[in-house]
Amino acid sequence: MAKQLERVLIIGLPAIAVVALTGWLLLPRLAETKPDLTLNTAVMATMPDELSEEDFAKPTPSQLVSVPDAAELNRLSLSRQSFRRGGLGSRALMTFTVRNANDYPVKDLEIACAFRSRDGRYVTERRRVIAETVSTKSRKAFPMTHMGFVNIKAEKAKCALVTASRA
Repeated sequence: MAKQLERVLIIGLPAIAVVALTGWLLLPRLAETKPDLTLNTAVMATMPDELSEEDFAKPTPSQLVSVPDAAELNRLSLSRQSFRRGGLGSRALMTFTVRNANDYPVKDLEIACAFRSRDGRYVTERRRVIAETVSTKSRKAFPMTHMGFVNIKAEKAKCALVTASRA
């Protein structure tokens, strides 16, 4: 009798635990929260009943936002690119130089990098906005810039300048 009880405990309890855990994971949650509709009611109460085309045509002062002019990308270039790993091999550290041939300084440079594996497939792509200013007709080096986390198989990198704005 003791051996049967021991066999039931050794085989039966883990089987029951697996079945219970599987059922708990597969069943939908019973205590779902219902969305609060009072916010939607309050928003609808403040909306006017009828809107004319004139209301849509003229912008309000809060809608007038100054957008910085985009820089000419054909007069900006990246040079001296090099790729290095950091942080246990998963962080991409890029060193590059930005050359600005424009007659105005540029800022908020967006850089896109593609990281490839040894066989040539693109493994990872990362974008980063660098909030620095490059002066008129000059160049600026950005050493060891963290571009993001990349696949451990990436061995080569190629970066390109995507956007920049006038300072």
